[in-house]
Amino acid sequence: MTSVVIGKVADIPPGERKIVVPFRGRAGIGVFNVNGSFYAVRNICPHKNGPLCTGELSGRVSTDAPPSTRGSTIAVDGLGEVLRCPWHQWAFDIATGRCLVDPELRVKTYPVKIKGDDVVVEYED
Repeated sequence: MTSVVIGKVADIPPGERKIVVPFRGRAGIGVFNVNGSFYAVRNICPHKNGPLCTGELSGRVSTDAPPSTRGSTIAVDGLGEVLRCPWHQWAFDIATGRCLVDPELRVKTYPVKIKGDDVVVEYED
């Protein structure tokens, strides 16, 4: 396993990201701080190769009835844990890379470690 220092913990506060391009000679990665937990995701959407890591961070939306139904309740859970591609809004779980639109699709994720004040991403050569 090879590791690379992406930056300092203080440089990526909760709710923020750092996009590193290139990463390993490719399109790059996004490193996200979600409530103090760090995640790294490849910056290519597997749907149509869009710049995934520039997309909106959101949560999982759930409802107890169709939203147009009178009295229905809409909730958003896991705010900041879902990354939506800016091109077609395909949603990915930031921790696992699993696509919420097509469960057969995944985006590559990388382990992130905090070593002292450094944010370190690990990858296999």
